Amino acid sequence: MGIGACALGLAATWTTGPLATGIGAAVTAVYSLVADHLRPQRDGSHAVDLLRTTSGRIPRLHQLNRPELAGVHPADGHHAQPAPPYVERDAEPPLREALAQGGFVLIVGESTAGKTRLAYEVARSLFPRHAFVRPLSRAALAAAVEVAHRRRRVVLWLDNLENFLGADGVTPAMLAGLLQGRSGQTVVLATMRSQEYRRYDAREESRLTGSDRDAWRVQREVLDRATQIRLARHWSQAEQSRAEAHRADPRIRLALQSCDRFGIAEVVAAGPELRAAWENAWAPGTNPRGAAVVAAAVDCRRSGLRRPVSRQWLQELHPPYLAERGGPDLQPEPFEQAMRWACEAAYATSGLLVGNYSQGYLAFDYLLNTPGLPPVPDHLWEALLSRVRPADAYDMGLVAHQANQLSRAVMALEQAKTGGAAGADFLLAIAVGDRGWPRQAVHHLEDVVRRRRATLGPRHPETLAARHQLAFFQGEAGDAQAAAEAFSELVGTTTAALGPTHTDTLAARHQQAYFTGEAGDTRTAVRQLRVLLEDRLRLEGPHHPQVLATRRSLIWFSSLEDPAGAGLRLGQLLEDARDRLGPDDPHTLAIVSTEAALAARAGRADEAEAAFARLVSDRGRVLGADHPHVVHTRLQRCQALMALGRTAQAHALLTSVLQDAERVLEPGHRHIRLARLMLDRAQE
Repeated sequence: MGIGACALGLAATWTTGPLATGIGAAVTAVYSLVADHLRPQRDGSHAVDLLRTTSGRIPRLHQLNRPELAGVHPADGHHAQPAPPYVERDAEPPLREALAQGGFVLIVGESTAGKTRLAYEVARSLFPRHAFVRPLSRAALAAAVEVAHRRRRVVLWLDNLENFLGADGVTPAMLAGLLQGRSGQTVVLATMRSQEYRRYDAREESRLTGSDRDAWRVQREVLDRATQIRLARHWSQAEQSRAEAHRADPRIRLALQSCDRFGIAEVVAAGPELRAAWENAWAPGTNPRGAAVVAAAVDCRRSGLRRPVSRQWLQELHPPYLAERGGPDLQPEPFEQAMRWACEAAYATSGLLVGNYSQGYLAFDYLLNTPGLPPVPDHLWEALLSRVRPADAYDMGLVAHQANQLSRAVMALEQAKTGGAAGADFLLAIAVGDRGWPRQAVHHLEDVVRRRRATLGPRHPETLAARHQLAFFQGEAGDAQAAAEAFSELVGTTTAALGPTHTDTLAARHQQAYFTGEAGDTRTAVRQLRVLLEDRLRLEGPHHPQVLATRRSLIWFSSLEDPAGAGLRLGQLLEDARDRLGPDDPHTLAIVSTEAALAARAGRADEAEAAFARLVSDRGRVLGADHPHVVHTRLQRCQALMALGRTAQAHALLTSVLQDAERVLEPGHRHIRLARLMLDRAQE
């Protein structure tokens, strides 16, 4: 049976809604080439985008006779063969145990590790009579939850959970309302790529000073509620032994031959071959336009857009990629041919693009982790932002904020806020403050706090989060005393509302101590930090990023009384941070900055100047040249140069720093005031 016959046969059984007239997304993601030539007659609403039978019914799990219907990457797009034999994974027993308890279970692993296939096989064997509710877009999530509420036994299927987070996405309250009192009857089963999950881990929490919990707190709270099952990409010896029993299948046999370099599921899904096909397609006369289309689709996903993009968008977005590689000299093929090549399974898989004309297209997620990908270019990001909905702009702003692309974050979040995306006002205020406009952030956050007090109450976690950020940016704006007092009050409220060991309480205590020290009372700050460090070591362990942050603050404020001991402790802290977080983590770089500042305070100006010069380069590479931390580091280097008597060099650098600071920071920012003061001294 050829592709067309099989695709249409499946379409007769499965569709995205009772009124759909085309092939459903779950099937056409597999047979995208055939579906690309269909033009379903449907409106733009995605409210009914749930996997259904053609009779409009929600299927039961035993009816899913193909794993592709659950989102599994097909293993042969050319001949529509059955899926490869399932090989039991080492993670299956803990997954079965977790699912038997019901509730929310999340499988985390790299692209093509086999997450969805594992979930499909285990859920189908455990819950054959359960309803299978699969939303095919985030816009359909509310409808999916409503359907799940009405079913006595149900599995809510959230493959690629990252696509269901953010504005109008999954919330803790939604999960609680769906699962409470329905133990064992309702299961929320999700998968998530490791690369996406890492956006919400403890290292991310420590990465942004002051916004260490709140920028994406709701989404991470969703993840915290899940029972997590980790799935490795490389298969264990036991898994390979079990796979040997299926060596008669040529796909398994090929995968076993390559398992020293790749995971078996990775090879079956042809991830490495597809990546090579994309790279080779840039050669003149091959498929350079197709490669450019794929590059545009990849960068759409990397920019934070979580939904498929239309064929028209890809046609409009890809030309700059083609032009950058040589344009007409590449002898590019027509656009129709380029799309056909990108979708048609160049190797035994679903193709470089997954989707169809009706639902839109996504880049195959394996491509997102191609080594050496350059940053998402401005032309793509700006063109995309001009086309997206407010909820999409929120997602793009969140990703830009986490990547320290603060100008992009502010631009996207302003658009999201104007469009009414939930939570955009709060995240926009944080991005504005982190960008170097703390007084403007304070103004925005005062409004957020007032609204949250009125609608949620004074002790609601979201109200407390807004108060935390308000107090922090008051301190960043130069009023350390007001910040210390605000955090002192917040510690009391947070302790009463959330408990003394809650993460938010510990974070508020840290900021209280920090701004107490910045306001001049270093002895009180040291005393508070010592108590906090004891609590954090007991609750979080010695290697938690927030423990490292507390150690750094304690060393800094105690260095006035014990400079030699502080230097030794800081050296050990830097070694620990490099080992646990990596040398380029922003928190590690903050420790390097503290070490250089201690050298300057001790009169070792040569050492300090060299350290600050290296740090300017490292922070600029990690955070971006316009980040306020980079501006401050440049000023610290100039201070060291002046201490060395290299006034002319300091004067030239200060002139440049002041120009950049006035360009990117708000008028009157403390870095601007310091730069002007230092420039006056250099001129004298």
